[in-house]
Amino acid sequence: MQIVDHFGRKINYLRLSVTDRCNLRCDYCMPEKGVTKLQHRDVLTYEQLCTLAEQSVALGIEKIRITGGEPLVRKGIIPFLETLAKIPGLKQLVLTTNGVLLKQMAGALKQAGVQRLNISLDSLKPDIFKKITRRGDLSKVLDGISAAEAVGFPIKLNMVVMRGINDDEIFDFAKLTLDKPVAVRFIEYMPVIKSRDWQKLVVPGDQVLNQLAQRFPFAPIVKGEACGPAREYKIKGAAGSVGVITPLSGHFCGDCNRIRITCEGMMRTCLFSDHEVDLKPVLTTGHDSDVQDLMRSVIKSKPACHGMTETTSSHNPFTMAQIGG
Repeated sequence: MQIVDHFGRKINYLRLSVTDRCNLRCDYCMPEKGVTKLQHRDVLTYEQLCTLAEQSVALGIEKIRITGGEPLVRKGIIPFLETLAKIPGLKQLVLTTNGVLLKQMAGALKQAGVQRLNISLDSLKPDIFKKITRRGDLSKVLDGISAAEAVGFPIKLNMVVMRGINDDEIFDFAKLTLDKPVAVRFIEYMPVIKSRDWQKLVVPGDQVLNQLAQRFPFAPIVKGEACGPAREYKIKGAAGSVGVITPLSGHFCGDCNRIRITCEGMMRTCLFSDHEVDLKPVLTTGHDSDVQDLMRSVIKSKPACHGMTETTSSHNPFTMAQIGG
């Protein structure tokens, strides 16, 4: 089965958040004082999350990405992932993590059936990493990446590029792809919490590519239909790849294949749309067909495009931990 929105986009990718808790406090994700944590009763149970995953696959979802907050901080995550991996028709089960707990959990994640990891890593310098995350220990993340490599995970690193903070590390990240099959994605800073003068932090994706071109020859890579929004490239002779994700300077909304469900059960068809629909009532009172019907109707309401540019944004501020990174 396939589910298509009103603009003819095939929706086959679900980002499913399992928690709003995180063991870091990245300054582009949440305010310095943090956010009010959800009460346990407000977070969907694993059984409810599994129901949503199963009904999503029944609608045509082929890829599920587990997000947070930081998904690895939620107790019982491994058995939950094992259950998801067994859903008939699910082609890809992947997970986004900050890597802090990977050293201890990489092997269990692999055995559970997770196929790939996206690891958020915004600096290779311990002091800058700690400044961005407000509490992070870079060595723990690097150890986690090594553990993930050791058990056979393909490694994808997501770097949010911020002018004057870590944009001098673009070459260092690109060099990680030369000898290992690492995928590095340079992501434009997004005004999630709308901090003051956020526009000054934005480094357009084309500017990143122009910088890389001064040192490395590279060519574009053709990607599959279930892939994310990155424009991907391979440096000549490199084992891995680089890419840019440009939500501000180069809208990819016309090819968007994603929906999101928060750990509270709120369904969004666009990260930067303020419109969301609560799935909890139908989860507790409805049949599987009712869940599918509601999800299908929400997908049909997916907007054509978000309203962000490099200088303006019309959405209400939120934290990525609340919506799902």
